[in-house]
Amino acid sequence: MLRRTAARTFARSLLLLALAQTALGGCQSKGGATAKEGGNAGSAATLPAGEGRAAQPGRDQASVTNEAGATPTTGTATATAADKPAEAKPTSTPAAPAPPSVGQGSGAALADPSARMAGGGVAGKGIAGSGTYGRASAASRGGVGGQVAVAPRRPMPSQQIADVDPTSGEGFKDYGQNAWVDASKDRLSTFAADVDTASYTIARRKLTEGALPPAAAVRVEEFVNYFGYDYAPPAAGQPFAVHIDAAPSPFNPGRHIVRVGVTTKAKSIAERKPMRLVFLVDVSGSMQSPDKLELAKRSLRILVDNLKDGDTVALVTYAGATRVVLPATGLDRKNAILSAIEDLTAGGGTGMASGMDLAYEQAMKGLGSGVESRVIVLSDGDANIGRASHAEIMSTIAGKVREGVTLSTIGFGMGNYKDETMEQLANKGNGNNYYIDGLSQAKRVFQQQLGSTLEVVAQDVKLQVDFDPAAVARYRLIGYENRDIADADFRNDAVDAGEIGAGHQVTALYEIEVRPTLNADITPGELGPMLTVRVRAKEPKGSKATEQAFTFGDEAMAHSFASAPTDLRFAFAVAGFADVLRGAEDAEHWDLAQLQTIASQAAGTDADRKELVSLIQRARDLRGGTPATRTAIAQ
Repeated sequence: MLRRTAARTFARSLLLLALAQTALGGCQSKGGATAKEGGNAGSAATLPAGEGRAAQPGRDQASVTNEAGATPTTGTATATAADKPAEAKPTSTPAAPAPPSVGQGSGAALADPSARMAGGGVAGKGIAGSGTYGRASAASRGGVGGQVAVAPRRPMPSQQIADVDPTSGEGFKDYGQNAWVDASKDRLSTFAADVDTASYTIARRKLTEGALPPAAAVRVEEFVNYFGYDYAPPAAGQPFAVHIDAAPSPFNPGRHIVRVGVTTKAKSIAERKPMRLVFLVDVSGSMQSPDKLELAKRSLRILVDNLKDGDTVALVTYAGATRVVLPATGLDRKNAILSAIEDLTAGGGTGMASGMDLAYEQAMKGLGSGVESRVIVLSDGDANIGRASHAEIMSTIAGKVREGVTLSTIGFGMGNYKDETMEQLANKGNGNNYYIDGLSQAKRVFQQQLGSTLEVVAQDVKLQVDFDPAAVARYRLIGYENRDIADADFRNDAVDAGEIGAGHQVTALYEIEVRPTLNADITPGELGPMLTVRVRAKEPKGSKATEQAFTFGDEAMAHSFASAPTDLRFAFAVAGFADVLRGAEDAEHWDLAQLQTIASQAAGTDADRKELVSLIQRARDLRGGTPATRTAIAQ
């Protein structure tokens, strides 16, 4: 695949060079690629061996205690429905083999998260590499039955490219695609929760304006998580509800699609904590266009109109110089807040670091018990002036998170947009990364979803899916490449992960190949749970995590893709569309027309879903669907 990608890149470069030489007599391009490093070392199991209790399919509850002795929690899992295998692809070999499964039951929360770890513990991995979460160290010390060794590299994203358009200066980072993993050699898939949606709205803007998005701009999970799904809310007193379903793949005989959904309880305006907000607005010259500063101002007015008594707003700007435009101001002076926003104008360079210092000064003044303090950065991400390095800015943000101030990023504009910068700032700030491509998206983020946008209800949320090798031969996580966490760090509470707001949903999809025995004439449920989903998280500003575990058995799989739940079919259409747009190897033979049909049949009357159907059609046209479109693109 790397050779094929390199060939495409070389051909595209030759085309750009020829066009530029014709118009300007010369061409200058820049960009590069670095291989994403990763490797496995060591093995670990932190919970004692145990057995899962028998449970009925469907919904169940159980208490779970983490290995550090944190307060037990309970959870609710809803299981609905997948069956079949396919051709093998080469994979690498982790350090230690997985032990046999002992847990029993399906569609249920496990009373003991270690139920699938009997026989000395599952061999975990410490992974070296350049991922966003949990990949800094080369080795992790094993727990029960553990060992430390440098092992062959785990199947990792195929490439990692800084995708910069030489004609516009836009910057995106390609984290590659997750490889297929042999479950008998590595049964655990671990990643951080992600509720960002910027990638989808960036792609929507590109497609609407008549261009395919850069492959590096496409993050599958942000496409999938843009849409809402009909997940049951958590039971009373529970932090999460977990939903698992599965169905045969509509494209590949012998493969199945598994969907894992996690949701939190939504909060009303009255239930939401008071907010101490600091708007840090980029007013540099690069923001001087209607889709940048002017749209940012309209977005802020929508946000202010949806705040409640007890909230305060401060306004800080940064350009060649920085200043506090408005100190913390309550809604009793709402007109003063709106006037300060309206008076913003663009001009000068971009000194993000100094502006951030001022914003944090204002945010720290609002810290207190029972309130949330957050900096909201509104920018195109083009920070080109400032004494602080990228690493120093990230260190500052992480330090302020520890003091109680989170940070979210809201992106605007195209032409010089720095997507990677905006995503990294929000990740480090324990906040969200959104991209506003129009007024309707501003209303979605700052009005319809304000509670989840502003208030974090679960911190450092990690998911780990444990595939029983007796039932699952291979698996592939579709997306979440830059949210990867070392398996051995799942229960390491010092490792950063993702945050979830009130009412947020997190959805992940897998392609799996089941063992031939699952296709034989056996009694449903005879093999026991085929996978276990563990969710680990801290309370906001907490230091100790609690853990829940949920099982899923083959008896809950849909018998066909057509009979699968509507939400599963739509989520797969979204993930498939994103996988095709980014040029994933496993999606090379997936048909956009068929994906469009799947999406259309599952869209119903939902406006967002119907919009996706139209975007798939645009992508088909831009990929050469009609002669008229090909002529228009050439012109």
